[in-house]
Amino acid sequence: MSRYDSRSSDPTSYRDRRSDSGLGASTGFGGPVQHSSSNKRDHDDGGSPKRNLSLDGLPHFEKNFYIESPAVRAMTDAEVNEYRQQREITVEGRDIPKPVKTFQDAGFPEYVLQEITKAGFTEPTPIQSQGWPMALKGRDLIGIAETGSGKTLAYLLPAIVHVNAQPILDPGDGPIVLVLAPTRELAVQIQQEATKFGASSRIKSTCIYGGVPKGPQVRDLQKGVEIVIATPGRLIDMLESNHTNLQRVTYLVLDEADRMLDMGFDPQLRKIVSQIRPDRQTLYWSATWPKEVEQLARKFLYNPYKVIIGSEDLKANHAIRQYVDIVSEKQKYDKLVKLLEDIMDGSRILIFMDTKKGCDQITRQLRMDGWPALSIHGDKSQAERDWVLSEFKSGKSPIMTATDVAARGLDVKDVKYVINYDFPGSLEDYVHRIGRTGRAGAKGTAYTFFTAANARFAKELIAILEEAGQKVSPELAAMGRGAPPLPSGPRGFQDRGRGYGSSRPWS
Repeated sequence: MSRYDSRSSDPTSYRDRRSDSGLGASTGFGGPVQHSSSNKRDHDDGGSPKRNLSLDGLPHFEKNFYIESPAVRAMTDAEVNEYRQQREITVEGRDIPKPVKTFQDAGFPEYVLQEITKAGFTEPTPIQSQGWPMALKGRDLIGIAETGSGKTLAYLLPAIVHVNAQPILDPGDGPIVLVLAPTRELAVQIQQEATKFGASSRIKSTCIYGGVPKGPQVRDLQKGVEIVIATPGRLIDMLESNHTNLQRVTYLVLDEADRMLDMGFDPQLRKIVSQIRPDRQTLYWSATWPKEVEQLARKFLYNPYKVIIGSEDLKANHAIRQYVDIVSEKQKYDKLVKLLEDIMDGSRILIFMDTKKGCDQITRQLRMDGWPALSIHGDKSQAERDWVLSEFKSGKSPIMTATDVAARGLDVKDVKYVINYDFPGSLEDYVHRIGRTGRAGAKGTAYTFFTAANARFAKELIAILEEAGQKVSPELAAMGRGAPPLPSGPRGFQDRGRGYGSSRPWS
């Protein structure tokens, strides 16, 4: 029996993982939770703004489940420091728990460990190793890690433990866990993981996002679900329509907070969080740490742990080989075709465009030229997007063109190549685009077409390439110094293998 399985002397008051009891409809949006200062948080503020904690009428909830295993307790400070250095783990905060080296060390219940075994995982990733004990202690957490680092399970597995320790939902209760995500694609993928790992304990989840009929989502909310994964706009719609409420939310996750701010969701996030009880546990995940992301974290979190994998500075996944070709706009399509001829081996290839129109045009031209390409972008219906993703994942259509809607959170196994047909509008988006390959320990390759119009990004792009140990071509280096771009050879990447990270010919 796991130490998490018995949380109350009255077992009938808590979730029975084997039951499948019906749960009732939600009652409404209501106003912000009323606060007073009669209760205090578990920890001193340590410089963080205090939340006023008046919780009149709100039920008590459990959130600290972590008991250090003997193996972890036996680790010396020197061993802990060496483990963190080897895995590029940086931590901040007080009373920081030691990292766990195995899934068993985290002390997850047997039903969670069985799901981990089924998934074929062998050891925790760095963000999981340090993030799990932090999350299980019930403290707020800031996690900064690149895409593909395993952060989804870093917050979902503690969420499952959290749900199973709470009183069961009564009719009219909203969810216990709320995960906010910037795009519907990411939200759907998170729910797939929540369904997989929550199945053994009968935890219900639903995904709330726009672009599809509300009816099925409303029915899920009315039946009662413990976990809601949502995009901000559709969730507010559901709240204002009285289809759910957030009074039972005690575990809040903001996934890809930097992307949500990029997309202008700041007002929606503040409106949603104002409806959640102030003594909640909040986990705040971001791939980058710009000032606006830090400011929002100060607003939403109290006395948080902070764990950084790698560096706060923007950098690319070192498992990805990066190649950059200086081209003119007119050269792009011919160079794309030549590149596809060189690399096409049935592997999945993801091609990024700046605009929906460009995405459709290039896809149409590729198909006319005999390439198995499909496209995905924001103007596609959700049904069409789901179908395109299914065809791409299955390998039936191994080439997919996409706008940045697919750049964050798109988790497709075995994407071998990413091609930036258009350079994105920021270096953050460049890093996240190429991060669709080289995931979960695999190697990947990214090719980028870079034009004179992109010259303002040259200096920062060079820094990212150099940090990742990639070679920089003389042409790109010259652009970084402000020189005008030089025309490339007719076969682009292949002509200049001495730059672009490798001298390997790939024809």
